[in-house]
Amino acid sequence: MIEEDQKYFNRLLALLDAAITAFSYWLAWYLKFRSVLFSSLSVESVPFTTYMTALFFVVPIMAILYMASGQYNSNRMKGRRSEIWNILSSNIIGYLIFILALYMIRQIDWSRSMILVFFAANAVLDSAAHLLIEESIRKMRREGRFRRSILLVGYSRAAEEYIDRVLNNPQWGYNIRGILDDRIEAGTEYKGIRVLGRIANLMIILPENHLDEIAITLGLSEYSRLEEIVSLCEKSGVHTKFIPDYNNIIPTKPYTEDIQGLPVINIRYVPLSNSFPATIKRLMDIVGSIVCIVVFSPVMLVSAVLIKCSSSGPLIYTQERVGLRNRPFMMYKFRTMVVQDSSSEKKEWTTRDDPRVTKIGRIMRKTSIDELPQLFNVLKGDMSLVGPRPERPYFVEKFQEEIPRYMIKHQVRPGMTGWAQVHGYRGDTSIRRRIDYDLYYIENWTLGLDLKILFLTVFRGFINKNAY
Repeated sequence: MIEEDQKYFNRLLALLDAAITAFSYWLAWYLKFRSVLFSSLSVESVPFTTYMTALFFVVPIMAILYMASGQYNSNRMKGRRSEIWNILSSNIIGYLIFILALYMIRQIDWSRSMILVFFAANAVLDSAAHLLIEESIRKMRREGRFRRSILLVGYSRAAEEYIDRVLNNPQWGYNIRGILDDRIEAGTEYKGIRVLGRIANLMIILPENHLDEIAITLGLSEYSRLEEIVSLCEKSGVHTKFIPDYNNIIPTKPYTEDIQGLPVINIRYVPLSNSFPATIKRLMDIVGSIVCIVVFSPVMLVSAVLIKCSSSGPLIYTQERVGLRNRPFMMYKFRTMVVQDSSSEKKEWTTRDDPRVTKIGRIMRKTSIDELPQLFNVLKGDMSLVGPRPERPYFVEKFQEEIPRYMIKHQVRPGMTGWAQVHGYRGDTSIRRRIDYDLYYIENWTLGLDLKILFLTVFRGFINKNAY
C-alpha cells in the first residue's frame, strides 16, 4: 500500500511540478519585460506568443529531467537534501539544454537573462512547494490523520527490519499494533512492539484492533506454513502483504516483475539496465566528453609536450581493462612510467616511490591529468564519465574469487570517476570498501547522483593522495 499511495502521490506531484514550471516561465518573462526590475534595460525583441510557445517543449523536458533524477522515486529512498539536490541538478541541466538549443537554432534575440531567471525561480519555487507538502503530510500524520494500523504475522528478522524502517519513517503513517507468532512467548517486545499471541488468534484479534493491513513476516524455516497462513489472512478480508525473509541470502534491493501473471523476483535492481535512463546517461556522456575535450585541450597539449621532452616512449599508454558485460577494451592514459615489459606490468600495482614512474608522471598521477585521454574512451562508448573504475583482467579474475559481488560492477559502463573515488577510495585502498560504494551507485543511480559525483570530483577528486 505504501507503493500504491506513493504512485498516485507522485502523479499529482508531477502535475504540480508542470504547473510550477509553466508559472515560473511566465514569471521570468514578466519580471524581465514588464516589471521595474529590468525595465530600464529590457528590449522585447521576441513576441510574447513566441516565448510562450516554448512551454510546449520546456514542460515535457523538465518532467523528463525530474523523472531521470529520481525525483519521483519512493520517499523511502530520499531525504530533504536529496530531494532539493534533484530539483537543483535538473534545473541546471535544463538551463544548459535550453542555452545549447538556442545556439543550435541560432536564436540570438531570445533573452538569456530571462532563461536564467526562469530556471532559478523554478528551482526555488519547486523546492519550496515540495518541502511545504512534505511538512504538511508529516504534521497531519503526527496528528493521527491518514494513518494505517498494521499487524505482523510471524516474528523473524524480516519483522524486526520492517519495524525498524517503519519507526524510522513516521511519514509513512503506519502504526504497528503487534505481532502474532507460535514460537515466541506473548508479551515479548521488540522496540515497543509486543507479541500479542498465537497466529490462530488472528480472527479474535482483528475486531479488537480495527486493522487496515496484515503483513506476513514469517521466518524462512516456517515457509511450509505459508499457504495455510495466507488463507487465514485472506479470510479476514483485510489487505494482506508478504515480506520475505531473505535479506541474509540476497543482501540487495530485489524487485518483482510480472510475466503474464508469473511473478519473477530480480535479485538486484539496476536502473541503468532500462533503456530510458541508459539513453539519458549516454547522451550526457557524449555531450560532457566533447565539452571536456575542448576545455582541457590546452592541458592535454602541454602534458603531451612534457611527456615527450622528459622520457622516451609513446605519448599515449593503452592498457586492457574489463568493461560493461565483462567485455575487454583498451583504456587510454598519458604515459607516466618508463617503457616496461607488458607481461610483468599486467600483474603489478604501482607502489609508493615506484622507480618506474617518471618525474612528470608523478605529478600527472597526483593531479589525475593522466586520466584525461579517457574522455575519448567515453566518447567511443567504452566508458562513462561516472561509474565504477575498470580493472585489468588479471585482477578481475583474482578479485572475482576473493571478493563477493565483485563482478556486479560490470553490469554498468566503467567510469572516469565514481562514488568510491570521491569518497577517497582510489589507488592503493580497500577493494572491498570500493565495491560497497560501487554497488550503492549501481543500485541507486540517478542523473542527480551523477552530477553530484562530477561536482565532488572537481572539488575533492582531482588531487589523489593514493596515486603513486
